[in-house]
Amino acid sequence: MKDKNFVIISNNCWGGAVYQWLDRQYNTPFIGMGIKGECYLKIVSNFDYYMNTAIKFSKQSKYPDRKINYPLGIIDDVEIHFTHFKTEEEAKTKWERRISRMLEETNINNYVFKICNSWDVDENMFKKFHQLPYKNKISFTIHDYSKHNFSNNFSIKEINKKDKNNMPNGVKLFKITFIYLNLFKWKKNNLAA
Repeated sequence: MKDKNFVIISNNCWGGAVYQWLDRQYNTPFIGMGIKGECYLKIVSNFDYYMNTAIKFSKQSKYPDRKINYPLGIIDDVEIHFTHFKTEEEAKTKWERRISRMLEETNINNYVFKICNSWDVDENMFKKFHQLPYKNKISFTIHDYSKHNFSNNFSIKEINKKDKNNMPNGVKLFKITFIYLNLFKWKKNNLAA
């Protein structure tokens, strides 16, 4: 994987864990944050637009279940929850720098789009995600979505024995990913040369 160009677009910290495991520089802005399902789908459905729109910040989320004690980024009508950042300045600087790096990779076939049940992603959102035209999509679910025949969907079972209804956070999900697939072999076989 050291010689492969790739960009990971993830709705939680799973992508950051992949970059850390490979000791690679982040070339994606989707690091240290989480995105609610409806916002994530808007972003990946109109990716160029959102990646070329300036980020602003707010103290108030449109989601009442979120207590905001971190920078909350706003791009048009979507929210980016920078849960691992201390200040808006830090979040904005890293977001913009990493978007610049990301855009150096112009082959969309080297982008990996990932979704999981965290951040209120439901079955309908999985269906919409798997209808997107991207070559490299991967999803992880704690529910039985086998009736849909999603390609590259991995049903995670018994991840959290205390609460089987909650998806683990992105870092834990990355650690157990290897139970379900050889992620690096999958990427090597699916990314453009």
